[in-house]
Amino acid sequence: MSSTSVARESTSTSVARESRRSPILIAGLCLAEARPSVLLITLLRFLAGAVLGAASGHGHGHLMAMAGGAVTIELAIFSCYLLNGLMDLHEDRINGSRRPLARGALPPRVALRVAGGAAALSLAGAMALGPGIAVAVTVVLAIGYLYSGPPWYLKRHSFGTAVAGISSGLLAYYGGKAAYTGQGGADLSLVLTVFALAMSLWIGVVGALTKDLPDVQGDAEAGRRTLAVVVNEPLLRLLISILALAIGGTFLIVALLVTPALWWLATMQLAGAIAVAVLSLSNVSRGSKKRRRRPYRTFMVTQYMINLAVLLAAAAQVTLRI
Repeated sequence: MSSTSVARESTSTSVARESRRSPILIAGLCLAEARPSVLLITLLRFLAGAVLGAASGHGHGHLMAMAGGAVTIELAIFSCYLLNGLMDLHEDRINGSRRPLARGALPPRVALRVAGGAAALSLAGAMALGPGIAVAVTVVLAIGYLYSGPPWYLKRHSFGTAVAGISSGLLAYYGGKAAYTGQGGADLSLVLTVFALAMSLWIGVVGALTKDLPDVQGDAEAGRRTLAVVVNEPLLRLLISILALAIGGTFLIVALLVTPALWWLATMQLAGAIAVAVLSLSNVSRGSKKRRRRPYRTFMVTQYMINLAVLLAAAAQVTLRI
């Protein structure tokens, strides 16, 4: 049998296997690849933006538009992270990732189709909901592509990663506000602006640096030039600690001086920054990959708690009014 025949038979066998996969299984694998924790925190940011936008008194509440906006933002992030999984396949395998693409459970061609479909749906839905959410979703998709793909590959440098992280945070908060109030960015309240900036810096700086700690080997072999690759590890850990404390401390100072309503949320961020700094500088985050992920997990827990606190405070106020 010729090599061409073998190749064709192999391809047809692969396609047949893909066609036999349950749509529910494919959906579950794609969801796992898109990182449910990221999808959840994006939703929390979106809802926090809606809550703080409502508190500003601008516009009127549009619950159905907010629900639709949440779906479109989630679809956009879902698409971006599926694409990222496809583009990171080489380094993910080097780093021992157990996500579906890296371990071979999710065929790349299927993931690519699903990512494209999700992007198209999110963009169509956003256009139907109005200019505010349409802008947010369009920019999310554009940055998501530029982060993972040509010509810029923002993921290869810490500055690009920071830009992508900060942008994704700002766009989620803005999208929630725009969807709920039905208005764009001209009337952003000072409280929402300060909160969104502080949380987005937390994402783009602290999150990006702590995320790179366990993956230095794979990132280096894939040609990335992040800080984790180009500086020695003790210096990286010191930078993480200094920047986390600087962001948390600045947020608290600004809150106390300019937006007193945010002081308790800023205190939560500073507490998280102290925890990240202690973990980064101590031996408890050295050694195995699981241990090296502890600063990143602490970063994630901090942003979960802060965004949830905004939603719970809003729910408590509504309950008291009733």
